[in-house]
Amino acid sequence: MSQLGEIQQAILNDDLGAVASLDVPETYRGVTVHKDEADMFEGLESRDKDPRKSLHVDEVPVPELGPGEALVAVMASAINYNTVWTSIFEPVSTFKFLERYGRLSPLSKRHDLPYHVVGSDLSGVVLRTGPGVHNWKPGDEVVAHCLNVELEGPDGHNDTMLDSEQRIWGFETNFGGLAEIALVKSNQLMPKPDHLTWEEAASPGLVNSTAYRQLVSRNGADMKQGDIVLIWGASGGLGSYATQYALNGGAIPVCVVSSPEKAEICRKLGAELIIDRNAEGYKFWKDENNQDPKEWQRFGKKIRELTGGEDPDIVFEHPGRETFGASVYAARKGGTIVTCASTSGYMHQYDNRYLWMNLKRIIGSHFANYRESWEANRLIAKGLIHPTLSKTYALEDTGQAALDVHRNAHQGKVGVLALAPEEGLGVRNHELREKHIDGINAFRNV
Repeated sequence: MSQLGEIQQAILNDDLGAVASLDVPETYRGVTVHKDEADMFEGLESRDKDPRKSLHVDEVPVPELGPGEALVAVMASAINYNTVWTSIFEPVSTFKFLERYGRLSPLSKRHDLPYHVVGSDLSGVVLRTGPGVHNWKPGDEVVAHCLNVELEGPDGHNDTMLDSEQRIWGFETNFGGLAEIALVKSNQLMPKPDHLTWEEAASPGLVNSTAYRQLVSRNGADMKQGDIVLIWGASGGLGSYATQYALNGGAIPVCVVSSPEKAEICRKLGAELIIDRNAEGYKFWKDENNQDPKEWQRFGKKIRELTGGEDPDIVFEHPGRETFGASVYAARKGGTIVTCASTSGYMHQYDNRYLWMNLKRIIGSHFANYRESWEANRLIAKGLIHPTLSKTYALEDTGQAALDVHRNAHQGKVGVLALAPEEGLGVRNHELREKHIDGINAFRNV
């Protein structure tokens, strides 16, 4: 049996104490993009770029373990939109990030390679820890959030997201979670929720923490009880967590979806106010360069019909160009538009009169700091927020999983098995799982 096979078997046999005594292999399988293929989609529209052509499963060397770091045996991971961006080399090739990181220090030079092991989620077991790591040991079952920081400058010590060397692990760094082994900083690690399977535990990480900061944290919208929250893509990987946070925090979500099936998912989560944008036929853009304010008005009227005449206190934005003008218009006077992404385009246009004359504000939100990620994971562990996993692929089929997300042919989160040989493994707390099984399964078979 190979060294990696011995590690896998020890984990599957719940012999976690043996992990420290097993040798770490010299190589592992990871999902990669190749630097010499960064121009492979040149001239194609984004929608025509196929991650199945650019994502490879390669045997790669295990990286050197540095101070404050950990090697993790990855049981499962998940697809995020940043993996799609990496796979289609948009908006820039991620090798530019790795080159810049490689210039920071002799240790960070490890990341500047002709291949990039991708992925910003994982669940698994700690294999080894580097010097200076005291809170984690080999055999610990963990999940990882994706904030990579150096914290050598002053800027990040109030909010680590403001660190001058802040990066997203597996996107702006190498050795990510779509692999059998991953390299993380120890302050990325959090306890695995013990009532979840490996694949369920891996799926919340990035999007759950992002939604928490964007909506709940004081660094984001600082949502309070009774707030009306307009949520774009409310059944998706990010929006489904926003919907849960709104409901869990006593707010009133208005869920915008694109099909009856997605509307039904929001109802399963507990939402009542739902707008099917395709059924309503909203066309916020007349053409490539001009929006239609009358459609903003029609959209705002629909929101008020559902809420009893009230406009949203908070607009949870991430589609970007396609919806941003409508979002600025729809927010109430003094309201907040909080944005964390631009999946439909980065160059936003909106009528600034609706912003300045109505005292609205736009807040940029990007992932989450360690404390916010820890709190978001704690809510998962307590069963107050549930994973939104709908489908799981094998590591070899990561390209197809990324294509699903690229084409929005998915619901919630899409998982990927690494060392876990099948779904359904890794549950420790069966009593808590049974208590919350309906919420855990809300996205299954949709």
